[in-house]
Amino acid sequence: MKKLLLSMILSLCVISFAFAQGKVITGKVTSTTGPIPGVSVFVKGTPGNGTQSDATGAFKLTVSEDAKILVFSFIGYKSKEVPITGQTINVSLEEENNTLSDVIVVGYGTQNARDVTGSIAKVTAADLKDRPLATIESALQGKAPGVFINSSSGKLGQALQIRVRGISSISASNQPLFVIDGVPIVSDALGTYTEADNPLAAISPDDIESMEVLKDAASAAIYGARGSNGVVLITTKKGKQGRTNIDFGYYAGFSDPTRKGEFLNAAQYKQLMEESFKNVDYNGYSNSSELWKDYTGTNDWDGTTDANWVNASFRRGHVQQYNLNISGGDAKTRFLISGNYSNNDGIIVSNRYVRTGGRLSLDHTVSKILDIGGAINISKVDNYRIPTDNAFSNPLQLNALPPIQPIYDASGELNNNTVYYNSLIDISNGSNLSTTYRTFANAYASLKITPDLVFRSEYGFDFNNLEEEQYLGSKTQDGGSTSGYGNDYNAKSINFNTNNTLNYTKVFNQKHSLNVLGGFTFQDTKFRYGTVTGTGFPSDRFVKIASAATISAGSSFETEYSFVSYLARVNYKYDDKYLVSASVRTDGSSRFGANNRYGTFPAASLGWIATNENFLKSSTWLSLLKVRASYGLTGNAEIGNFASRTLYGGVNYAGTAGTLPNQLGDPNLTWENTSNFNIGLDFGFLSDRITGTIEAYKKKTTDLLLNVPIAATNGFTSITQNIGDMQNKGLEFSLNTRNFIGAFKWSTSFNIAFNRNKILRLVDGQPIFTGGRFLGRIAEGEPFGYFYGKAYAGVDANNGDALYYVDASRTTTTNNYNAAQNQKIGDPNSRYFGGFGNHLSFKNFDLDIQAQFVKGNDIYNMAGGFQSANGDYFDNQTIDQLNYWTPTNRITTIPQPRFDSANGTRPSSRYIQDGSYLRIKSVVFGYNVPKEFITKYKLQNVRIYASAQNLFTITGYNGYDPEVNTPAGSSLQTNNIQIGHDFYTPPQARTITFGVNIGL
Repeated sequence: MKKLLLSMILSLCVISFAFAQGKVITGKVTSTTGPIPGVSVFVKGTPGNGTQSDATGAFKLTVSEDAKILVFSFIGYKSKEVPITGQTINVSLEEENNTLSDVIVVGYGTQNARDVTGSIAKVTAADLKDRPLATIESALQGKAPGVFINSSSGKLGQALQIRVRGISSISASNQPLFVIDGVPIVSDALGTYTEADNPLAAISPDDIESMEVLKDAASAAIYGARGSNGVVLITTKKGKQGRTNIDFGYYAGFSDPTRKGEFLNAAQYKQLMEESFKNVDYNGYSNSSELWKDYTGTNDWDGTTDANWVNASFRRGHVQQYNLNISGGDAKTRFLISGNYSNNDGIIVSNRYVRTGGRLSLDHTVSKILDIGGAINISKVDNYRIPTDNAFSNPLQLNALPPIQPIYDASGELNNNTVYYNSLIDISNGSNLSTTYRTFANAYASLKITPDLVFRSEYGFDFNNLEEEQYLGSKTQDGGSTSGYGNDYNAKSINFNTNNTLNYTKVFNQKHSLNVLGGFTFQDTKFRYGTVTGTGFPSDRFVKIASAATISAGSSFETEYSFVSYLARVNYKYDDKYLVSASVRTDGSSRFGANNRYGTFPAASLGWIATNENFLKSSTWLSLLKVRASYGLTGNAEIGNFASRTLYGGVNYAGTAGTLPNQLGDPNLTWENTSNFNIGLDFGFLSDRITGTIEAYKKKTTDLLLNVPIAATNGFTSITQNIGDMQNKGLEFSLNTRNFIGAFKWSTSFNIAFNRNKILRLVDGQPIFTGGRFLGRIAEGEPFGYFYGKAYAGVDANNGDALYYVDASRTTTTNNYNAAQNQKIGDPNSRYFGGFGNHLSFKNFDLDIQAQFVKGNDIYNMAGGFQSANGDYFDNQTIDQLNYWTPTNRITTIPQPRFDSANGTRPSSRYIQDGSYLRIKSVVFGYNVPKEFITKYKLQNVRIYASAQNLFTITGYNGYDPEVNTPAGSSLQTNNIQIGHDFYTPPQARTITFGVNIGL
């Protein structure tokens, strides 16, 4: 018994002695911008005894009693040695002068930029600051290499066209996946209008911390079946530990069209039309006045009116925005509250866009092992719309009206006796309002199971509710025949998402760094709408459907889809030199056939930081040399919800309800697959005074979703199947320099991207060509959507006939349009695009100038067949049409005017022009009021500035704006292939604003 008791005492002494030999040190590592994850923490002299800070910057380390100093080390920050004076040590690290030292947001986590082996482009809050941006993603324009952004239209609230490293699909969407704070959002338009609303317009630019674009498979494959078009990760601002800060911002300004069309005045119009009538012998009429009156029913030819219909469609716009941001917190709780209001009266008459929103973010440290938090963003958007480009009621089509016809009649009312509809009547006697209520929200809990193992659970939703009300009164073209026309449309989209991940991070012996991520995600999205139409209203003061005499139409619809996914990723770093990363994701989707419900998308990448090798460490001129390569698979699942299924719909058989098959399904249908190879070089010279990146890539998309023709014996002529291949390959280059770093600072940035697209395989090799007014075509061996049609050869100098090349050899011409063979006549895809910028500052003044450019793309001006048509019909013409052929003006490209004879006005290369341009996208000049002038008012900072968007554009394109494209899915497009088409599309606005930011 004594021996047993003695053994127990000795054991307790040993245990007590062992515990006495160590102590636990906890703390947090931060910088001026917030917590730093991944910092190495170890006892000086014993690098094997160490740990790494977690996502919140917190660390926990057991050290011996005789340990004196902790070392904190992280790439991009200056190492710091801190004496051990207690059990809690909080450290702030100072950043090195290194543009690649930022923390990069990646799928389901963050990484230091030097450790990234994939291709990621990033913009920060500084890139959005002081700019009157209509939507947040426009900040990427000209700033992100390989990311092509086209604003498409000067209409307010329109969706931007975004292409990450080219076009990857024919039938499915080419837009990237948008993820806000971990929640994939719904980017589909909910409205009845074919010109999509912008899904990101509900977010205030002032709420954004950063945006990362995942471009290659190494970065995007973690999003699997939805990563082929790239992924845009949007991170919103959060509260930070420290004093409570109140920031207020306000700007106001005005806007004008970047360009107005130059059209004929009344005298010039009469001259051209006289010639046009005369050259067809007036078609039996004795003079122009008689012909005009018989065709139009008016005596305007003999009047003195000289109306400017072009100006009637435009106005000077006005914009104003307010932002209020309150943030702060302590070590336990951090918060941020923000509100915003934006009112934009557009440059097109009646076009207005109003956004009101608020946001709350809250993060709380419950204990040393548990953090919780979340955010909610609520917004309301009122979009006072104008009709689509193809509608006669579109204000831009007012330029077709002859200047000899007055805008107002003798009684002062809008003239309703014009050749074409005076769409100003729609504005005065109608309304068209779309109201969107949108809520983004997310919540999370992070549990530190061990110092190295963290479980994180996230839950988010995206709720979108749209209400559209349109009323056309009794004086309008569409409402006049029915004593008023009204339509109400209501749509809802509800998107739920959950992410659950385990993250293991460990540093071994100071040289081996390992991060392992595993997780499960689920997303479910529902969409439904209802619409009702009424006609016959008692007066134009009764605009609600309840007042309609007849409910003339009604419909409803509902759909749903879901994704379930499993993902894993491993990042390994050895000795801060060698980087290895691998990921895999398995996606299951309700959108695909029963035989191909799941798909797996792997990716792997390697990196080598050569400047950390001994033979380069001592270099005084080379500060960074990093080589990386990646390969992986991604998918495209944006094909609609039921393409794999045979569908039936309800029909009316003479008043009896019945069903009818309306789609033939394929149970083998699956997503499009894209293999992606990327190689990159990151470099820095002279202590990173010069930094940059060179990248080359090759993407091949297989299993394209196409409509395959089948025998019509079963009642169907086609079925959607996975047949077709496409390729994109390209080169990207970016360069950043800090030219002066003293009292006067000057930095520059430049990026350029080259992409070549080619169709490799189609169904039985058959091209896709809609023909008619459209020139876009898809064929094997050619780029996506190249222009195909008649090649215009100019004018016959002997008689003024329009000439066309007979065939692709272009050696023989003909004046017979139908005798000319179709051939390749242009390419809407650019040869290269990019941007460059300069930022200068001296004392309290700063100037920032950003430009973007596009080179080598063609634009088909579809409106040219009407407004640049050498007097073919009554449409007013562009000023260049006065240079028409006459016996004394034989050398010209404008054929002889011949009324209603289509002399050179049918679709051809005559209306295809070079769409290259250089645009000064933004200029910001600011002044920071010195502290000594504002401290007496207890202010932290005051900044005043002036800003300009789309200041000027250099281009040879004759249309309104080279930054244009017929919006996907519009009435001008029967499918996605008609890119580079321009049809009365409004120009971008040149916006000048003046603003102030105040910090309390």
